[in-house]
Amino acid sequence: MRFMIIVKATAATEAGVMPEAALLAEMAAYHQELARAGVLLDGNGLKPSSQGWRIRYEGPRRSVIDGPFAETKELIAGYTLIQVRSREEALEWARRFPAPHGEGVAAEIEVRPLFELDDFPPSPAIDALRAL
Repeated sequence: MRFMIIVKATAATEAGVMPEAALLAEMAAYHQELARAGVLLDGNGLKPSSQGWRIRYEGPRRSVIDGPFAETKELIAGYTLIQVRSREEALEWARRFPAPHGEGVAAEIEVRPLFELDDFPPSPAIDALRAL
């Protein structure tokens, strides 16, 4: 089972403020522990939304909307992707996640399971995705 640990953005992350060295060290140690346990698939911080864009779909039309995006509470500052045996194991790892914006700073992470191909009914499209 794969799970994504999502770090919510803040005004500081959206302003491009880099994490302090102590927080980077905590995150590095945590991710090294995940790697040693064989459950780390990926993890990274995201640059501010001012450097990104969205694609809006309206019927057959596609339009590009450049960042920044106003609703910080809806933005993601980073993620960690893990593969574990159960929801309970994912919860154990998530509880050990370092305070994402530093100790003493109110924050929240979100953990969500990823769909697996086995979650979908059999079909030629799923077979094509398995072949990738």
